Amino acid sequence: MEDFFTKHGETGQLVMLLQEEIVFDEYYRCYCIGGKYVRIMPYEPRNPHHLRYVAGFTPSPERLKQMEEIVLRINHYLGYDFNTVELALRDGVPYAIDFCNPAPDAELTSVGQDNFDWVVETAANYAIERAMEHKEGMDNLTWGEYIKRSASKKKLI
Repeated sequence: MEDFFTKHGETGQLVMLLQEEIVFDEYYRCYCIGGKYVRIMPYEPRNPHHLRYVAGFTPSPERLKQMEEIVLRINHYLGYDFNTVELALRDGVPYAIDFCNPAPDAELTSVGQDNFDWVVETAANYAIERAMEHKEGMDNLTWGEYIKRSASKKKLI
């Protein structure tokens, strides 16, 4: 406990999130664009940077569906138009590790050609969708459930 409070004291005014270390069997980075388009990518953060998207596991269709639902739920709640959610699986249970990343790495050299192409194409199509849906004189922002509930003083759950 003493180490915890020492580390906490070093953060000063920075906001920190305390998380349990999840020793995982599988790990995934999941792009979410527009709160509806999801790309789930096997990811191995223990590999050297240029090999992190080379992972020795493939999720089942059921696991893909479960992870997509988690990613969509998180993004709907936060109201992010562009985000990545990192999910670590331990004993088959997904844990959201990094889920507040509205400016995620999408460089070709990091994510590889297929993932890069998906991000560029999906982000461009979503930008066009939003432009076509724009209503002059209206609030055209995406407000997540967290903000909507907070502003109306409703329970956050």
